Amino acid sequence: MKLFDQIDSTTLDRRDRELWLLAVGVIFVLGAGAAFLMYPSVIGSRGGATGQTTRTLFVSFCVLHVLMVAYLLEREYVLHALRGRLARQSAQIEVLRRRASADLLGTLAGYSNFQDQLAMVFRRAVQIREPLSLVLVRVQPSPKLRSPQEASLAMGEAARSLVRKLRTGDSLFLLSSGVFGIFLPNTPRPGMNRVAERVTEGLIDASGSGHRFRFDMGMVNYPEQASTAREMEQLACAFSFGTGSA
Repeated sequence: MKLFDQIDSTTLDRRDRELWLLAVGVIFVLGAGAAFLMYPSVIGSRGGATGQTTRTLFVSFCVLHVLMVAYLLEREYVLHALRGRLARQSAQIEVLRRRASADLLGTLAGYSNFQDQLAMVFRRAVQIREPLSLVLVRVQPSPKLRSPQEASLAMGEAARSLVRKLRTGDSLFLLSSGVFGIFLPNTPRPGMNRVAERVTEGLIDASGSGHRFRFDMGMVNYPEQASTAREMEQLACAFSFGTGSA
């Protein structure tokens, strides 16, 4: 049965529909055949060559019927086993995704690390007279999500999207629950805006058609919007822990 077991999972629904159409058609044909073969055995001659032929046809029909039913049951068993395997694989993938999301969120540096990094990169920017930008992203899981696990998975997907958009030298921080900060060293305001556009595109893709989360963004640039590290931190803090936007 190796030939018939090569079923493509992408056509599973179509195959299931075709199988049941075949089953209905075969059952109809076999029912009509049974009535046709039973009719002469009941009213026809019970002896001689005619009776022997009738019995032979009836036995052949019974064998064919048993084989066909056995085949249909075997095909249904194969499809059922395939559905079960796909369901188990989907469940395993979902567990791995949730674990990866939790691990990613757990590895991100927190607010205290953000403060230390801010002091260091700001001092460097002042010394060599280069711009410094900070992109802030606030992510809120959709109320449609049915469980904390789904919300955590959505947050992890958002964080993964941000990581993919980082450039060499950029740093990502988890400032508070659902709030991320991205340092962009040596990045003037136009460059900050381009990064923000890429981040927005990535988050929209990660949110998916189901809109698993919504987000808003804030941006701070030295020296245009903030002249000291303290000012940048205050803006980030207002965005992170309050309702303000940078």
